[in-house]
Amino acid sequence: MLHPGTGLSLVAGFWLLVDVAFLLALFIHVLGDCSRRGSGLCGLFQDLIRYGKTKLGGRAAWLRWFDLPKRWFWHFYFLSVIWNGALLGLLVRSLLLGVQLPQWIQLLLNFFHKDPEQKISNGELSTLMALSLLWIHSLKRLFECFYVSVYSSGVIHLAHYCLGIGFYFLLGITVLDHAHLDYKGVAVTELLLQLHWYHIFGCLLFIWASLHQHRCHVILANLRKDTSGKIVTMNHVMPTGDWFERVSCPHYFAELLIYISIAFLFGLTHMTWWLLVLFVLFNQSLAAILCHEFYHQKFDSYPAHRKAFIPFVF
Repeated sequence: MLHPGTGLSLVAGFWLLVDVAFLLALFIHVLGDCSRRGSGLCGLFQDLIRYGKTKLGGRAAWLRWFDLPKRWFWHFYFLSVIWNGALLGLLVRSLLLGVQLPQWIQLLLNFFHKDPEQKISNGELSTLMALSLLWIHSLKRLFECFYVSVYSSGVIHLAHYCLGIGFYFLLGITVLDHAHLDYKGVAVTELLLQLHWYHIFGCLLFIWASLHQHRCHVILANLRKDTSGKIVTMNHVMPTGDWFERVSCPHYFAELLIYISIAFLFGLTHMTWWLLVLFVLFNQSLAAILCHEFYHQKFDSYPAHRKAFIPFVF
């Protein structure tokens, strides 16, 4: 389905819309000084963009009506494991066995996607690898939510929760907004012939970023545990080690690298995916800046050389 007058698919139009929204939010926060103003509109804006430890104190009572536990982040990854795993399974059956996708899936993809004539040929391997890595990433994050992370009583806004659900629902659909799915079955040798250097580079970047992200999540969790692994505090402690020596939020930076690694799987040609990457960039930049400000306010000796999000940049 094309967005009237733009040539954009519906899913591409959605990512473009949220890109603009988060870029504006980033500029408003950095340049508008809204966090220090007492107006109701500024209070609502700050409540929408903040979560967890960066939530401001003294919020209006009505704003708390929309609070949800931050530990519910696991809902996002559970949805992704089930939904994007189902898309992966259906894609494997379609590509390797020639089993036609269910009609309701075809209708859903036709609703969100652009005309088949605008898609590229020979993109089956890229699509299969991208869905596989996204599923692995979601499974890793779900595991970390249950067995690594230590959540306090922090909250997220209902709008943030809904956006997270929508994000992980549209991940797989965005991947499929790229290549023809002809349902004829593709031999494994045909898929291997599509292998290029950028597939290998993308996988290596994915593994590297995922390992560092996991290390950073372990570091954050251990700040609340003693040497035996028992949780002893819910206070916020200044993190150190690994990429924390360079930036305040290396797990956010690793998240961005993970989505960039998926872009490499498509040879950097999947324009709709790049719109999604921009959303991750703007969203994680805003969250990292808020966290960076929190650390500077809380810790007098916070290292001045640390950037907020991207090493040596900002």
